[in-house]
Amino acid sequence: MSCTVSASAAPAKQASCELADVLHHYGDAYQRTHRLSSAQRKAMWAIEHCRTAALGGHREWCKACGFERYTYHSCRNRHCPKCQTMATAAWVEARQQELLPVPYFHNVFTLPHELNALIKYSERNQRALLGLLFESASQTLLEFGRNEFGGTVGFTLVLHTWDQQLRAHFHLHCLIASGALSKDGSRWIAGGRKFLFPVRALSKMFRGKYLDGLADLLEEGDLDLPSELAELANPDGRRRWLRRCRKTSWVVYSQAPFAGPRKLVDYLGRYTHRVAIGNERLVHCENGEVAFRYRDRRDGDRVKQKVLPAEEFLHRFLQHVLPDNFQRVRHYGLLANCVKRTKLARCRELLGCHAPPVADSEPRTAAEWMFHLLGIDINRCPCCGEQLCRTSLSRLTPGPGPTYAPATYPEFAAWDTS
Repeated sequence: MSCTVSASAAPAKQASCELADVLHHYGDAYQRTHRLSSAQRKAMWAIEHCRTAALGGHREWCKACGFERYTYHSCRNRHCPKCQTMATAAWVEARQQELLPVPYFHNVFTLPHELNALIKYSERNQRALLGLLFESASQTLLEFGRNEFGGTVGFTLVLHTWDQQLRAHFHLHCLIASGALSKDGSRWIAGGRKFLFPVRALSKMFRGKYLDGLADLLEEGDLDLPSELAELANPDGRRRWLRRCRKTSWVVYSQAPFAGPRKLVDYLGRYTHRVAIGNERLVHCENGEVAFRYRDRRDGDRVKQKVLPAEEFLHRFLQHVLPDNFQRVRHYGLLANCVKRTKLARCRELLGCHAPPVADSEPRTAAEWMFHLLGIDINRCPCCGEQLCRTSLSRLTPGPGPTYAPATYPEFAAWDTS
């Protein structure tokens, strides 16, 4: 008895709406009426056509029992909620391998919302001002490490640009070890378990470094100015505006992660290769509206539902699409890529511990990661366990949908081919 499955079809437990559905129904109209960057247009096309015949795929079948399935390729766009599962798992595992047996702290550096209009106005502004955010936060932490410990600290910064309702909220999450390696590398200087650096002092230095860099960018004409900030075009207006920004309180948060650094790495890993919202939070998209769930931080983290016009929903989502090749995750100090291996080995030596054991062969392909994480061998037939045969499917011209629709097989869930 033969059976057929489309592995690109949704699992049995499925969200009633996906981001791809929103783009399919309302994306074309939105593109015709809004100015979009090349990165935004690329992300829209990729998400809409992810795991469809437009991206090609392969057909697999079993000679023994007649089982057959079709799998369409993932788009691998970093803004797609269906992609990068394997890349995320690899990132989390790598970061957990780097953890030292010392306390860790979770810091957050947040830009005031007065800067949102300037940052969102153009792709050039995003590159410059979000890059400046990384530079200011990293230099602040490195300087505090030198002043407070007399050594080099190690930390990872992860950029988030959204809040639970998809509004612009530019901030960096930081995972930092409590302690530093001395300048000469001869000792590990331990930090506290309940306190790392004073947050008010961090906030003042972070604000000063960012606004100094912002003043330089404005002076050199390296930013595009929206009409509501036309005053920044002349020196007197810039000085008044920057003076107002200096009087604003810049939020810096610092606390030891409640469940330990591994849980924080898991949390950060959810959005290192994705953006803003997952399909599981979408409720429906119909009649020109999109409904999604969110947590209200001001109301005890209660889960609520918000309904937005499709145009506003797409606007909110697309403002979080970053420019091509902009690095959302960066490592500094002891974790800088050029010194990480030797510095971490020296830290472990001083702390009297060994590096975590590394598997003889790390997973590389999607099939290897599926077996590593879930114990499922996707190269074998789910019906009888025999090896599957495979042939490639060429890409099809994007259209309303696949040219063929194999029967579903609800007992076998889809996997991510990213």
